Amino acid sequence: MDKRFNIRVYGIWIQNGKILVNEELIRGKNIIKFPGGGLDWGEGIKNCLVREWKEELGIDIEVLSHFYTTDFFQPSAYDNSQVISIYYFVTAPVPEAFVNNVANERTYWMELNEVSAGTFTLAIDQVVGGLLQEHFAERISN
Repeated sequence: MDKRFNIRVYGIWIQNGKILVNEELIRGKNIIKFPGGGLDWGEGIKNCLVREWKEELGIDIEVLSHFYTTDFFQPSAYDNSQVISIYYFVTAPVPEAFVNNVANERTYWMELNEVSAGTFTLAIDQVVGGLLQEHFAERISN
């Protein structure tokens, strides 16, 4: 059995009380996730995130601060690899509309107060959704 890592990098963009999410059709299943994607060989993590957003959304982002890195074993649902996902807060000028450059994808704003673990489809994104819910609930109550 060939063991390998699959490193994914995602951006969390929060603007005016909303968060940007991606809806994507993967192998016939509708997936709700954060915008981002896979790290290519020879590429830095932040460079990967900037490239993925530019390719998929046509947006030039600024990577702000690290939010979360997978801290548990997560086998891929799609191949024989261990997934490690890294999440950063990002920002960008707000475009009039998003035009996905990838087929079978839709990107949209969701109310931040509606985000929870149940918002997202994939296991690591669910953890991040729960952490965001906790993080922003604490900020609102203080």
